[in-house]
Amino acid sequence: MRAVTCREYGPPEVLRIEHLERPVPKDDEVLVAVHSTSVTSGDTRMRAFKGAGIFWLPMRLIFGVLRPRDPVTGMEFSGRVAEIGKGVTNFRVGDPVFGMKIGGANAEYVAVRETAAIAIKPQALGFEEAAVTPFGALSALDFLRDFAKLKRGEKILIHGASGAVGVFAVELAKHMGATVTGVCSSANLELVKSLGADEVIDYTAADFTQSQSVYDVILDTVGGTSFSRSKRVLAPNGRHVFVVQDWPQLLQALWTSMRSGKRVICGFSGGDSAADLARIAGLIEQGVIRPVVDRTFHLDAIVDAHRYVETGRKRGGVVIPVAA
Repeated sequence: MRAVTCREYGPPEVLRIEHLERPVPKDDEVLVAVHSTSVTSGDTRMRAFKGAGIFWLPMRLIFGVLRPRDPVTGMEFSGRVAEIGKGVTNFRVGDPVFGMKIGGANAEYVAVRETAAIAIKPQALGFEEAAVTPFGALSALDFLRDFAKLKRGEKILIHGASGAVGVFAVELAKHMGATVTGVCSSANLELVKSLGADEVIDYTAADFTQSQSVYDVILDTVGGTSFSRSKRVLAPNGRHVFVVQDWPQLLQALWTSMRSGKRVICGFSGGDSAADLARIAGLIEQGVIRPVVDRTFHLDAIVDAHRYVETGRKRGGVVIPVAA
């Protein structure tokens, strides 16, 4: 099978297209013939090993100290079940599916545990749209529900509202009954409005930290805010939640956790819950949320796709069709 590999950490140019053996599913695994996959900001960080911060050492131990332990890149996939292990009961050969696996998705076939983040593809989505859904939707759900603990009637500001996590965060926060303010560039104002945001701030023209509004939650999906500047617009018991974090945010989270009032919250999205992905699929079928596809790159242009994602200017997700 054809697959994108990364055999050393570095710039996009370290990526290669290789011909590898097709995976053989274990007893509890589903083998998916991939129709489409994607490139996320998480993929670019893992390839370059950027942004690990204080987690640099433990992440290297997990993913490979000197080089990636699993050379096949990619997290998101959609396609059809090609084969199942003898212990699999939830899927059948031919089922249209979508899902997420940390490494291995940028290939013609990917093997995934049936209890991991894999679900029947919503009929409302094509394979390309489905392939840019799991990473952003599962991350947004985790951070809104489990970290921010967003409640109906609260006011939330989402920084990076037009990115892969941000677009789903806007939609999910509205579904959860919050009043949503999105922060993005002028080029993406209409997009974020169309997702349901009650207010949209153009960060190139206005500084939300100087506004008169007060928010119960500030969700930073891209690492562009600071607690020291944002706390003036946080409610007395407000939460400043960071999807991307480093030493300053972690130390602030530790300090504020020992005090009452405004808090900094950091965490990681597991992104491996089959139940959560099934819930996302249900919300898509109901028309509550929908992915945003920015651009499509051929598998052979994977280097260009990584370069584009690293510009930080993408809207929603970047698709890589794999099936002929």
